[in-house]
Amino acid sequence: MNGLELSRAYYEEYGLPMLKEQFGKELDRIAVGLCGHGSECFGFDDEISRDHDFEPGFCLWLTEEDERAFGFRLFRAYRRLPKEYAGVRLVEQSALGSKTRGVHTIGEFYSYYTGRPGAPETAEEWLRIPSFFLAEATNGEVFADPLGIFTRIREEIRFGMPRDVRLKRLASALFLMAQTGQYNFARCLSHGERGGAALALHEFVKNAAETIFLLNDAYAPYYKWVFRAMRRLPLLGDRSGELESLLWQAEDDRAKIERIESLSSSVIACLVGRGLVSFRGGYLEPYAFCINDLIEDSSLRNLPVPL
Repeated sequence: MNGLELSRAYYEEYGLPMLKEQFGKELDRIAVGLCGHGSECFGFDDEISRDHDFEPGFCLWLTEEDERAFGFRLFRAYRRLPKEYAGVRLVEQSALGSKTRGVHTIGEFYSYYTGRPGAPETAEEWLRIPSFFLAEATNGEVFADPLGIFTRIREEIRFGMPRDVRLKRLASALFLMAQTGQYNFARCLSHGERGGAALALHEFVKNAAETIFLLNDAYAPYYKWVFRAMRRLPLLGDRSGELESLLWQAEDDRAKIERIESLSSSVIACLVGRGLVSFRGGYLEPYAFCINDLIEDSSLRNLPVPL
């Protein structure tokens, strides 16, 4: 079983009975699930993932008031649960281990990702948060949430990014795709700057991936899971393999330039197909400015297009 399945099974076999027995009066105030940092929260874990920071367990989220009232009792009860389940036991913690299992306040969980005890409120707040933080704040599963507070914030983050912010991020990614892939990759090669060309190619792939997630109204996860997550997306998700191959496949420079143009054409077709812009040729930069012009908030619209 993967990490999410392990977590739910462990909760149902040990966690829920403990809560019913020791916290019957408070049971209708405790949210439970597994979300946040870690490949298992995305369903991407495998045998290799178990070498660190992998354990049977789940998260319990409380309001600030409830944490003061019974949080320490709940913390101690959780710590007494079995340390091994289905042959899985935590063997080590990495230096950057998540330590997300166990008891936390709702505000503590979301503050780690948004800088505040809930969803971002202003365009500036939305704009500064990395996509992978928003992805981690909304991944995984919620097993129980009787108060509904944790889920309400989760849904606000998942679906609540303002249209203007999404357009700004999209305009920036399109602009950088054009500058790095369609323009500077070939120019660096012409100058004999193969290191610069490699960096340009990397930036093109990174911004192309961000563009594809934005076109799907989704958040890109941490970079090592981007391509795996992209394969699940309905719009242009089938081009993830081509983006990957630009980074590692041994191709001549002309083939890479042709692949860059093919991927850029697919993005343009998607932009036009969604009715965001009209066709303006094969270079992405004009589309970036067209998308930026759609932003209603003048202070946001007037920021530099590349973020």
